[in-house]
Amino acid sequence: MELRTLGNSGTVVSSLALGTMTFGAEADEKTSHSLIDTYLEAGGTFVDTADVYSSGASETIIGRWLATHPDRRDDIVIATKGRFPMGTGSNDLGLSRTHLRKALDSSLARLGVEHIDLYQMHAWDAVTPLEETLRFLDDAVTAGKISYYGFSNYLGWQLTKAAATARLHGWAPPVTLQPQYNLLVRGIEHEVVPAALDENIGLLPWSPLAGGWLSGKYTRDQSPTGATRLGENPKRGMEAWDKRNADPRTWEIIDTVTDIAAEVNASASQVALAWLLAQPAVTSVILGARTIEQLTDNLGAADLRLAPRHLDALGAASAPRSDDYPYGEPAQQQRHRKLEGGR
Repeated sequence: MELRTLGNSGTVVSSLALGTMTFGAEADEKTSHSLIDTYLEAGGTFVDTADVYSSGASETIIGRWLATHPDRRDDIVIATKGRFPMGTGSNDLGLSRTHLRKALDSSLARLGVEHIDLYQMHAWDAVTPLEETLRFLDDAVTAGKISYYGFSNYLGWQLTKAAATARLHGWAPPVTLQPQYNLLVRGIEHEVVPAALDENIGLLPWSPLAGGWLSGKYTRDQSPTGATRLGENPKRGMEAWDKRNADPRTWEIIDTVTDIAAEVNASASQVALAWLLAQPAVTSVILGARTIEQLTDNLGAADLRLAPRHLDALGAASAPRSDDYPYGEPAQQQRHRKLEGGR
């Protein structure tokens, strides 16, 4: 599996990461441990979790796997997150020093490790001063509790402000951002991707298959049933069947994916993941499998290199739709200029 640097750090990780939101919920402990084994056997090195995944169970399951494989700890880059509530107290959420101190220590205990390689702020906190959060993270790096930190679900201006503030004070810089990003959700290309490129921050896309839509398992006008996420809950969040099925663009994108998959003898999931791996600033794509079969199929994307014409076709079919100022063509022209006689 290809290795890439973790954003602007010197640590390297595999281009496909193992997401563990399913651990303790959609995958029991035995299955979760098998998923880790399968992932590592395929050359993976990057495991992503969060304290709120299954109310701490995901971290605990990973911790028990590590306890039975102590010789593998140094082979894995472990990432987790803090921000959302893990209790009912007024300080049991957010990015304050008070909450993050407790959240980080609790994650270390559940994982059974002395330090976390990448500690991510799960979302922006409009209440806590940014300087308070960044100073805590710098202190955590100095104390050896974390090696690096990053963010998740930040907007472009939030990412840029955080990076600039850390630089101003001489604090450790952020190295990654974890956003939702896939062929059906490309809005981050307007502001977030340019901000990440400007600061040399690596992207760790979550939901790369758009909750299963890009796996090719859904068909037009046939509401999903059975053991799939939408089959179990057709109204599931941003992946809801009614919303996506009613948008003709959804099927245009899926048709392009499946046509290319047939041409290159790959699965639809592998094509969608390979497209994402080819995008600027992407460090590692987070796979969220529930079964060994799903994970094995997804891991096949590591060896798939799409031709430029395939990337162009996917890019054209899924191009972000926003002609409103300041994102339309006239506004784009205002932000760029060519030197006379130049390119």
